[in-house]
Order: sequence, then structure tokens, then C-alpha cells
Amino acid sequence: MSLATIGLLLLVDLLWALNVIVSKLAVGTLGMPPLYYALLRSALVLVALFPLLRPLPQQVWKVMLVGLAIGGGSFALLFIGLATASPSAAGVVGLSGAPLTVLFAILFLGEKVHWRRASGIALTFTGVLLAVSAEGDMRASLGLAFVFASALLGALGSVFYKTIEISSIRLQAWAAVSSIIVLTPLSLVLEPSPMTALSRAPLELAGCLFFASIIVSVGAHSTYYRILQNNDANLVVPLTLLSPLFTIGLGAWLTGDHVGPRLLAGGAIAIAGVAIIVLRPSATFTKRFLVRSRL
Repeated sequence: MSLATIGLLLLVDLLWALNVIVSKLAVGTLGMPPLYYALLRSALVLVALFPLLRPLPQQVWKVMLVGLAIGGGSFALLFIGLATASPSAAGVVGLSGAPLTVLFAILFLGEKVHWRRASGIALTFTGVLLAVSAEGDMRASLGLAFVFASALLGALGSVFYKTIEISSIRLQAWAAVSSIIVLTPLSLVLEPSPMTALSRAPLELAGCLFFASIIVSVGAHSTYYRILQNNDANLVVPLTLLSPLFTIGLGAWLTGDHVGPRLLAGGAIAIAGVAIIVLRPSATFTKRFLVRSRL
């Protein structure tokens, strides 16, 4: 990879990390209901990518289910978690998506795992558990459970992405459609008066939504997959491990997260485990969703 490509990939890592901080600001500080925030994010993505809905993909129902898992479904769970959890801890817990993807690939795709990747899976979960134990508050721990559920749903969608034929950018468009269909009734039932927060801080929340949908979901993700198309995945995917490090640093700086030795140690162990998983070859699934299991 050229230095310019590496610099562009580092910018993508930074934008992904900032998205966690911005989402925490939206649902935590500004009080936007998380399901409604995920719904509006999907709506803006759909507006941006609407032309990509044509032609109709094969197995459109399956495309929409996979899109829901990788898109609005996993984001909704992440935003629920961020309402109480710190961005730094959420960044570490999100790394569990990589071993979960491998485990689902074993279950559904017949993936074979030898001792090196098995040790990577064990290391990742050990690091995540250590990071979670650093969050002494029960509400924060419950939030991290939702972040883990987000990673689990994203990992499941990543594995089944192997079974459909559609580009990642078109999948984003269909993910937005299925997310709107599912999240609209859920938000109406579970989140009374979702417009209240939006009316209190309209400009701030509009900025958060624009950043999350257009800058990150459309811009950063499209850039990432373009880099993957033109470079070896073994070089690209490991560099995305810098994103959780950026998240920890930005969380300490911008949202005042307490980053103690247990969180740092857990993060280091989890990143080492994911690195082992990423660097080992896979016969059944692509590596591009290992670290980034959401659209």
C-alpha cells in the first residue's frame, strides 16, 4: 500500500472512532432516543443511496435480513448501549465481533479453526471480559451488554453476507430500507415523544445524524471497501484495529472516560486476539467484516 492509502485508511479509522463519540453525545448527552436515532440515521443513508436500490437483488428478503443485522439492527443495539456505557469500553467490547464471526462461521459455514485462531478467540474474549470488569457501575455494564449484542448481531449478518450476491454499497441501501421498516414501529411503541430531544437541540442532533449517516456510513465505509478492492486484505484489515485504540483515546479526551489499567490491559489483550484471528487465513468467509461488522 502507498503512504497515501495508509493515511486514508487511518482517517477512516479515526472517523469510525469519532462516530462512537458522536453517538454517545447524541443518545447520552443530548437525550435522543436510541431507536429513533438509528431510524433517522437509516433514513438519511437511504436518501443518499436510493438510486442503488435498482435493480432488485436476488433473494431480496435475505438481503434485507442481512442488511438489518449489519445495519440498523446492530446500530440500534449499539446506541442503546451507549446511552449508559462509556465509548472507550464500548470500543473494546465491539472487538468481540471478530471471534463471534469465526464462531458463527464454524456453526453455519463449516469453518475449520486450528489452535492459533482458537487462541485468538480465547484472548479476545478474555480481554473483553477484563475491560467490562473495569466498568464498576451496573448501568454501564448493562449498556456494554447491549454493545456485545450489537457485535453478535453484526457478526451473524457478516457470516450470512457470504450467502448473498450484492456489493457492500448496495447492501447499505437495502439495509436502510429494512432498518426503517423494523425500527419505525419499535420506536413508536417503545420511545414516547421521540421528537422532544430533537426539538431541544435540533442543530446539534442534525450534525450528529449527518456525521453518522453521510460522513461515516456512506463516506468512510465506501472508502474502506474501495481500499479493500485495490489492496491485499491481509494488509488492510489489521490496520483497522487502530480504530478501537482511537476510540479509547478520544473517549478519555472528549467524553471524560475513566481509562484505567484494567481497561487498557483488556483492550490490549483483545486487540492481540483479534490480530491473530485476522492474520490467519479463512476458507469460508471474507476478512473485510471481521473487524468492522456494521455498515
